[in-house]
Amino acid sequence: MGIHSEAILNRKYMEMIKLLNIYLNHFPKFEKYALSNNIRNTAYEVYDLITECQKRYFKKTSLTSLDVTHQKLRMQIYLANELGYFAFKDGRKDTKVNPQKRFLAITKVIDEIGKIIGAWINKLKDKGNFK
Repeated sequence: MGIHSEAILNRKYMEMIKLLNIYLNHFPKFEKYALSNNIRNTAYEVYDLITECQKRYFKKTSLTSLDVTHQKLRMQIYLANELGYFAFKDGRKDTKVNPQKRFLAITKVIDEIGKIIGAWINKLKDKGNFK
């Protein structure tokens, strides 16, 4: 991945983590140390793996871990949506909040990051460096 692609990935990730932290702060108070914390930790782990992949010479294992962890994050967000946590504001259910809009906003950025990770993997496969 070139320097330009790395900058795009880093920028997209920062956009995602800012948005995610806003939404997680609104989750129900009883989820503060459960799913909310787990999502936050997984998101930070994704960032650690992005950094590791950018710096490693042999990237196959790191990229595989990044791809798997990214999918974990996607599934945790999906679970939070299914449990209705995007309908909360300041820890309380709020009928004025549009949970679907929040869910779509965060999944859009997560999907964009996933596409970048997939393109990175495919680029290495094309070069024969990812077997």
